[in-house]
Amino acid sequence: MLAFTRKPNSAALAFIIAGSVWFVVGTIYGLFSAIHLVSPEFFDNIPALVFGRTRAIHVNTVLYGFVGSLLIGLGMYYTPALLKRRIWSEQLGWLSFMFWTVTVLSGPITFSMGMSQGREYTEYLWIFDVSLVLAVLTMVVNMVMTILRRKENLLYVSVWYFTATFLWVGGSYFLGNVMWNPSTGALPGILDSIFHWFWGHVLPGLLLTPMAVGVAYFVIPRITRTPLYSHTLSILGFWTLVVFYSHIGGHHIVQAPMPNWLKMISAVDSMFMFLPVIIVIVNLWMTWRGKGGRIFGDPAGKWIALGLFWYLIVGAQGSLQSLPEMQVITHFNNWTVGHAHIAILGFSGFLAIGGLWHILPMITRRQLYSKKLVEVQFGLVMIGLTGFFIVLTIAGLIQGESWYNGEVIYRVLPELDAYMVLRAALGMFIIFGAFIGLYNVIMTIKKGKPIDSVEHN
Repeated sequence: MLAFTRKPNSAALAFIIAGSVWFVVGTIYGLFSAIHLVSPEFFDNIPALVFGRTRAIHVNTVLYGFVGSLLIGLGMYYTPALLKRRIWSEQLGWLSFMFWTVTVLSGPITFSMGMSQGREYTEYLWIFDVSLVLAVLTMVVNMVMTILRRKENLLYVSVWYFTATFLWVGGSYFLGNVMWNPSTGALPGILDSIFHWFWGHVLPGLLLTPMAVGVAYFVIPRITRTPLYSHTLSILGFWTLVVFYSHIGGHHIVQAPMPNWLKMISAVDSMFMFLPVIIVIVNLWMTWRGKGGRIFGDPAGKWIALGLFWYLIVGAQGSLQSLPEMQVITHFNNWTVGHAHIAILGFSGFLAIGGLWHILPMITRRQLYSKKLVEVQFGLVMIGLTGFFIVLTIAGLIQGESWYNGEVIYRVLPELDAYMVLRAALGMFIIFGAFIGLYNVIMTIKKGKPIDSVEHN
């Protein structure tokens, strides 16, 4: 095995660098998709850039590549640190990185060639599904063995969230992606929609959410230099997340001919999902009570704080829009797209980036190259995402109300032109923020001042 694969925290750093790269790639493909909504014929002579291909690349690269890779890298650092033990096998961590990255990289390559399984959030070809599952299973082994060999008796809640993520995903990815049917990755009829949206919500809810919350629980007490407000609340939030979240995917197909009992479970559990959201937010807000200056004065702190704010908005929206009466207006239009953006970039993305700027100096033993660039990146992404949310919410309400009142789709489209132009323009803020973040990561690794040679502050 190559010597660098045995260096402590090298696999975690590899995930973090990859996540920073995928942020750039994913947002660029998002811009390609946005351009299509302004000028549908713009890329007509370039098959690899038609909307049906660029959107799949954008969504999967952001979900698994940007947010997923960053959060995994952060967890691979803080889990052993909290257990006061090096990760069980650095080489196995690199194997997880290889399998995960092969899957993410396959997206821009195969999707641009028109090769996918054609199910939203489950587009990866079967062989790359296998690669992702292998990444998850190797991570399970690594984390469980690290826990068994720990020196710290108490399992802090961040360890619970990070390790459980891979246990949950290891079981659910196989089901949601219908991996026992490699030729199509799908089932016939309405049954496929049920399996499909089981994974469609487990992906943000039991892959990204627990890792993002784990980062917040790790970073906030460190920035405020205070103990966590309530360990009991943190465990309650953990168990309510898994109890309620695994059943809510059906609210995406409430209008479909699926069993009424499943619709009821999906709607009820969706409403109860606001409980773990409130528990996490209250617990962390109480932890930093009276320490707001430290939170908002820290390069990572403001990312975490705003990420929790987005979590509150996402939780409220997600519960309410699961109700059939509200779905009549908000489903199948840009309202849902706006909700998805604040869920992935606003909540889990902000927490991932905040964790990045807090943990990167700890891994590299170097100060951040530029705290000013962190501030600039925060401003750009915040402007872009807030604008996205407002613009897409308004566009969605225009669509929903028009359709509800009997207007046909093609007559509504001209009313959306200005909003689609704004969407594309606002996306540029996020792209610039992604480039600035990648530059700051690279320069921190290469030219950041060694922490040991700098006075402690």
